[in-house]
Amino acid sequence: LIGTLLNRLFGTRFDVMSEAQRQQTTRGIWADRGTGGMPVLIMDVEGTDGRERGEHQDFERKSALFSLAVAEVVIVNMWENMVGLYNGANMGLLKTVMEVNLQLFSGGEPKKTLLYFVIRDHVSAAPLESLAATLKIDLARIWASLSRPPSTESATMDEYFDVKFASLPHKLLQPADFEREAMGLRRQFTDVGAPDYVFKAGYKRRVPADGFPHYASSVWEKVVSNKDLDLPTQQELLAQFRCDEIAAAALEPFREALAPVRLRVQDGKLVENLGAVAQAARTQALEAFVAQAARYHSGVYAKKRTGLMATLDAELHAVFLNQVKNASAQAAETFSRDAARAIEENNGGEFMEIVERVRSGVIARFDRAVDGLMFDGAPWSFVPEKRQLDGALDTVTVELREREVDRIVERMKRLAKDALSDMVAEHLAAGEEDMWCLVMDAFDAEATAADEKLAKQLDAAGVISGDQRLVVERRVHAALWEDVLVGLLRDEVSDAMVLLKLRAAVEDRFRYDAQGLPRVWTPSDDIDAQFAIARESARALLPRLSRVNVESSAKMQLARTFFPVGYEFERTLVLIAPGRQRDLAKRFAREADALYLEAKRSMVTTHGKVPAWMLVLLVVLGWNEAMAVLFNPFYLVLVCMVGGAAFVVHFLGMWGPLLRAAEGFTGVAGDHVHRLLVEAVNRTEPANVRKRPSPKRVAKKESDAEIEFDNPQRGSISKRLAKKDSDIEMEPLGKDESDNSSRYS
Repeated sequence: LIGTLLNRLFGTRFDVMSEAQRQQTTRGIWADRGTGGMPVLIMDVEGTDGRERGEHQDFERKSALFSLAVAEVVIVNMWENMVGLYNGANMGLLKTVMEVNLQLFSGGEPKKTLLYFVIRDHVSAAPLESLAATLKIDLARIWASLSRPPSTESATMDEYFDVKFASLPHKLLQPADFEREAMGLRRQFTDVGAPDYVFKAGYKRRVPADGFPHYASSVWEKVVSNKDLDLPTQQELLAQFRCDEIAAAALEPFREALAPVRLRVQDGKLVENLGAVAQAARTQALEAFVAQAARYHSGVYAKKRTGLMATLDAELHAVFLNQVKNASAQAAETFSRDAARAIEENNGGEFMEIVERVRSGVIARFDRAVDGLMFDGAPWSFVPEKRQLDGALDTVTVELREREVDRIVERMKRLAKDALSDMVAEHLAAGEEDMWCLVMDAFDAEATAADEKLAKQLDAAGVISGDQRLVVERRVHAALWEDVLVGLLRDEVSDAMVLLKLRAAVEDRFRYDAQGLPRVWTPSDDIDAQFAIARESARALLPRLSRVNVESSAKMQLARTFFPVGYEFERTLVLIAPGRQRDLAKRFAREADALYLEAKRSMVTTHGKVPAWMLVLLVVLGWNEAMAVLFNPFYLVLVCMVGGAAFVVHFLGMWGPLLRAAEGFTGVAGDHVHRLLVEAVNRTEPANVRKRPSPKRVAKKESDAEIEFDNPQRGSISKRLAKKDSDIEMEPLGKDESDNSSRYS
């Protein structure tokens, strides 16, 4: 009947429903222009209560929203008996349309629309005002319940809509009244000067006539793309509810079957036949869902089945992904362990062959584990995980290669140390002028031999890149230089070794002649000059040992290319710092002076002259005793033994050590006797006598001070003697060394 009304109001030619058939006439949206010069575009929109579309009311909602968006005046055709009803008056549809309209078209300044409610077949006694009041209450309730955008939360309905009401008599029962009221209603749309003229300036959309098609097309696309209007039917709602229940019931046994293996996989273990177990549980869940849900709405069923499969696959993929990660971690660990063991058993030979063989086996086992997780229709692949495993194996290979290179470097260092240790010790002990030339020649030869051995071992280790080879070669060079040669040199120039070398140099020049025989000093020898020459020769050795001289080395001349980039080569050349040199020079001077004094004493002892008159007096006074000894066998044998021993001691120059040994023995014997006497006196004293100092303390006090309190003058002299003894500087040479040195004087 809306088409009939529009034809009466605007003179349009819309189809109207046949009186003989009760069926929907308008399908879709039809447009026509008003007659009689009316500049108005009228749209006849499909009704919302037709039976032709059944429960599918998507188009009805979208057409209503389209009309509300583009029209200045929306005529709502309503039966009188539907006023006050929610569903009968399509208030739910009006609410949805108004709500979506605010969401889509509420931006900017509000645009008003006139909602003109035309109540048809008004035959009851209820006045129009009463019907209008009821509709206003329903509209106010709808507006209050709308979900509005934040920008329109405080807006009122009057800012967006004006509401107007009119009623028409029954067309069939009151045809004359219907025509009269329709003509009166037409005047509101055609008479611009009428006070109730509906096309007011506030409703204008400001859309040019030539741009209206594009404007309407844009609005329609926006309406169609909105999903809030796609409300399901009752059948679809039922299908959604039941399919959700059936899917939830099908998931329970699936998750129960998957729970044990999920826990094991989460613990980092590999589960055998995981793919078969998971596939069986998945198939069972899908069959249970299909058996009960297939009889419901086909579209909803297909959508829910797809959703269930997505849920099942998501849970399976999570478990499978953990399984793949466990397999990848196990593969990397197995590769590292087996490859390292095989390389160690093969002593580093055929490194790349061993690595490739072990890697192939590990990847094959990983592929079998992954293939077991794939089945028909599986929406996943584990290509990224395979690439990650390849990267992990590459990393392990690099680590194994680095370890192999470390072993090669250590092997080179060990071989070089065995070859250079004796040579370095020999040349530094000799201390010749060409000492460093010999040492550097030996190092250059050893470095060249190490390069040849290193090339063969790097080929076996798979180090093919030129840059990698260069890095390893320079690393080996640095290790041979600093860890081997410089390490050996630093051992040879420790304090004890340097002092030993300097003393040996002094002794070679001072105690031995040019033929290497021990010197026996005589009064005619210039011992001072010989000592000065020997000492200066030994002093010249200290600066020579303090710094490595690499001028004769061809490889050290190219140190920048021989060592790694940034290597501090100059730092390694210094063996003895200047401060340490000065300290060693002082200590050496003291030891050299001790040798000099010992030589002086030995010369005085062995070559002291006896006056001639003393020999004559000895013969005269000792003649009788000599005769007694000669004619007494016992005395004769005793004298021969004592004389022979004295001759041997004198010939070897051992009088000094012998006298010192006798003095030491006498001192020890005296201390022991003194201790025994003190203990005897202490045992005889009464128990109430004050405890005296221990024998050791008494002996120490008597030996250090030797003070007699009854003679103050003597005590002071003893004190001065003790102080004088404490000021005497002890010789750094040991007693045994003095004895050995005097043996050759």
